[in-house]
Formats: sequence, C-alpha cells, structure tokens
Amino acid sequence: MIIPVRCFSCGRVIGSDYVRFSNKVEEIRKSKNREANSEEISGILDDLNVTRYCCRRMILSNAELLEEILPFD
Repeated sequence: MIIPVRCFSCGRVIGSDYVRFSNKVEEIRKSKNREANSEEISGILDDLNVTRYCCRRMILSNAELLEEILPFD
C-alpha cells in the first residue's frame, strides 16, 4: 500500500491519519456489513482533526492499487 506521507498542497503530515482513517472505515464495514456513508466519513475525518479540504482530498482520493500491480512484477 503506497500512502502519501504529506499533503501535496499544504505539506501537513497525513500518512498516520490515513492508516487510522482506513482502520475506522474497515470497522464500519465489518460491524455494520455495509460501506460507510458520507456523514460517517466526515465524522471520522473530523475526529482525526483533518480539517483542510486539501488534506481530506488526499486521504479520500488515495487508491490502493498495489495488490493489482504486484502480479506484473
């Protein structure tokens, strides 16, 4: 999994926030057997103190493509 360490726009460290964000979203998937809705995602980002829209964009738009790329190595 390739995680951006810093926000490309403001330079804030978001690597650790991404790990905590993905863990909380995974908890929702397992406990409620559904995907997290927009209010839950917004609440998770607020709890992680990710307030700038550029940092939120970095976390939300990250695509985990490593598993798809590994077979071609």
